[in-house]
Amino acid sequence: MTNTNSNTRTTLRAEGFSCPSCVTKIEKSVGAMAGVSHVKVHFASARIEVDHHPETVSADDLIAAVAKVGYTARASAF
Repeated sequence: MTNTNSNTRTTLRAEGFSCPSCVTKIEKSVGAMAGVSHVKVHFASARIEVDHHPETVSADDLIAAVAKVGYTARASAF
């Protein structure tokens, strides 16, 4: 995680990507969360970068949102 102003950038690694539509599902689910200001899913590397307010939404909350749409995610250092 890196801290930018009051937001934190959390990088997650996801499993189970099979098509580019997976990207849209995850971006919509995570992006709709209160406290999330930006989410970018990188299909080729299965990396999810999320800018969020850490007091509003935690890394565990982000992982749960990814799981809610059917994918497994875990925190990653890069």
